[in-house]
Amino acid sequence: MSRIATAVHVVATDGPAGLGGATMTAVASVTDAPPTLLICLNHGSTANALIKANGVFCVSVLPAEARALAEIFSGRTGLHGRERFTAGVWSPLVTGAPALDGARVAIDCHVSGVSEVGTHSVIFGAVAAVRTGADGPALAYLDRAFASLA
Repeated sequence: MSRIATAVHVVATDGPAGLGGATMTAVASVTDAPPTLLICLNHGSTANALIKANGVFCVSVLPAEARALAEIFSGRTGLHGRERFTAGVWSPLVTGAPALDGARVAIDCHVSGVSEVGTHSVIFGAVAAVRTGADGPALAYLDRAFASLA
């Protein structure tokens, strides 16, 4: 899968179970009627449990200049939980999940279903709100490295 170029996202949640998020590439559109997308998270990810417990998440599609933020939410910098949100400017959309203010697009979702497959949870999200950001190059991931995609 490292040979396939993908967009880079930070998926974040907040609610009774707490605030958390993770860098992800496994995000896909499922259907436009009703608007639904999916995310895939390893069972061992703290974000996995938080998203399921909170019942909400927001996918922030990262611009090319957000590589440092992607590193933070991937866990490579040693920051955890709330500490990760000290980077970037965040604001909630409809569900209360944090959306990155500088995201190319932020897609706010209610969890509508979960399917456990091997080591991962496939979490389906019913889109509650969308906020578009500025045009420009996107952050991509290819061959285990970040790259700019114009």
